[in-house]
Amino acid sequence: MKFLQLFGRLKSVVIGMVHVKALPGTPGNTLPVAQITEEACQEAEIYRAAGVDGLIVENMHDRPYTVCVGAEITAAMTVVCATVRQACPALPLGCQILCAANQQALAVALATGLDFIRAEGFVFSHVADEGILNACAGDLLRYRKQIGADHVQVFADIKKKHSAHTLTADVSVAETARAAEFFLADGVVVTGAATGSEADPNELEEVGRAVKIPVLIGSGVTLENVKDYLDANALIIGSHFKKEGYWANDVDSDRVKRFMDHISKLRERNC
Repeated sequence: MKFLQLFGRLKSVVIGMVHVKALPGTPGNTLPVAQITEEACQEAEIYRAAGVDGLIVENMHDRPYTVCVGAEITAAMTVVCATVRQACPALPLGCQILCAANQQALAVALATGLDFIRAEGFVFSHVADEGILNACAGDLLRYRKQIGADHVQVFADIKKKHSAHTLTADVSVAETARAAEFFLADGVVVTGAATGSEADPNELEEVGRAVKIPVLIGSGVTLENVKDYLDANALIIGSHFKKEGYWANDVDSDRVKRFMDHISKLRERNC
């Protein structure tokens, strides 16, 4: 399995979020790309030193997000990801480019030697806070083939956070996961309603029974509730690793270390 080859384990892989500061052209941008890149590498080093299993680099500060991501964002993310890869040559790395810039993320991953992307809107349409997102799996995986990036894994969000799913209210989360698997996703991501919101452990169990591909938890994991998610193949953690547990703050090395110490003990008990 590609997931095992990449991360070296099949359960409770910890993936830390590097939330890149606002990039050029976005309303919140105040820093040059060089400084943004330096700060991203500093956060990556904190994670690496604490023993996380992987990282995702994401343009989380580029609010408000747009479905028409400009070339300047792709270019800046390429610079950031390439430098983080150089700083952490042995750590599994991925990227996500908001909003739903999945082809751009694949291009960045290929150019910078990353291992995976997190993709929004892979199967089924939904109404996100950026507008309507339509399924992209067919176009995305054809693009991956065309550029020679088949080795870059695609972890697809299902019933994505920050979205309304009335359009697919008659499609369960398990059915959505099965559709993503059928459409050749390398893994599916289960989330809560918003960034930092807990995912439903029952949904983790439901999706885990429905598919044979890896199931990742994409929001809301903390030191206090991680025991509820140990059956997940991976835990993508951003907010809990930040100062005061707030996504927009800097990474708190003590919070990361405490979490990694805790989950290491939990893993040993579950062996």
